[in-house]
Amino acid sequence: MKRVKYKKIRKLQPNSLEYSGAFPDVPISMQLFIYDENNFEEHNDLSLNEIEEILKNTNPNAVKWFNLHGLHDIELLKEIGNFFNIQSYIMAEILNFSRRTRVEELDNIMFFSVKAILPFSEEETDISVEQVSFILQDNILLSFQEKKGDFFNLIRERIRTKTGQVRKRDASYLLYGLLDSLMDSFLTTLDLVEDNVEQVLIDAKNKYQKEILVRIEEYTQELHDIKRAIIPLREVLNNLLTQHAKKEAESSISRSSMLFFERLQFKLYEMLDQIEYNLNKLDSATNYFFSAQSNRMNEIMKVLTIVSVIFIPLTFIVGVYGMNFEYMPELKMHYGYFWTLGGMFTLVILMIIYFRWRRWF
Repeated sequence: MKRVKYKKIRKLQPNSLEYSGAFPDVPISMQLFIYDENNFEEHNDLSLNEIEEILKNTNPNAVKWFNLHGLHDIELLKEIGNFFNIQSYIMAEILNFSRRTRVEELDNIMFFSVKAILPFSEEETDISVEQVSFILQDNILLSFQEKKGDFFNLIRERIRTKTGQVRKRDASYLLYGLLDSLMDSFLTTLDLVEDNVEQVLIDAKNKYQKEILVRIEEYTQELHDIKRAIIPLREVLNNLLTQHAKKEAESSISRSSMLFFERLQFKLYEMLDQIEYNLNKLDSATNYFFSAQSNRMNEIMKVLTIVSVIFIPLTFIVGVYGMNFEYMPELKMHYGYFWTLGGMFTLVILMIIYFRWRRWF
């Protein structure tokens, strides 16, 4: 698995609606869900005029979820902003992909922008980051995505089948559900990275290849990049919960839904703990790898040292009898050559026995 890739986005001027993303050719599609506890409507691939006609004849107390795929049509975004009475700078923020995860609340409108992790698939082997934006206004929730994905399929099915609490609660609970679905993508990605971390731990103990260090560094970078996407979201939820405690009446999120946002906060802390745990395991793998390499090198040096020590006296003997003196009595012995070799062999055996007795190898 390759590392997380943050798209390099050039920064835009405030209030400037200009698409600078990576999906300029994605077909634009709009989806509208209208529901309450007893009724449900789903409309796909509509024009903005058709959506306007539908909303005119809709129960004002029903929850409306408007979802847009494709953000490269600037004129359409301006029309959407005018139709839903959204300030232009907020619409510009939807297209500002260089900003961190953040939340802004003004005039009963809550703007939520999240960096979502996209796990790799069979078609795409990279983990990338996509910005998903939400606008919560009364009982209407607007979501904006650069391209179609399966982030929210579970929420759609719950609405269609009246499963869970989505149909029984307000739009702020729907926002919680969508954010929770995005966090599930973080968990999926973490599970994939964790499997790789476990494998590299096994390889670090059984193999002595430089490629293991490269993999450790790649997985470490992946975990740091995922952490980079999670920490701003944690800060945003902390600020949101703090502000709600101070001015509940002015918040776009109901008190009952705020309890679920606290669950999101706990889930983020659990993910950060999981990331730190895996980073510690990678540190342990690195330390084990270098310790194993050092021990292996020490074993090699010990063997080479023993071999050198064994050959030192043999080299001395050979040196003595290699001197060109005229009078060396041993040179005249009939079996001198064989006695010398036998003595050298016996010396080697005795040295090996002594080394084994001293447990030097």
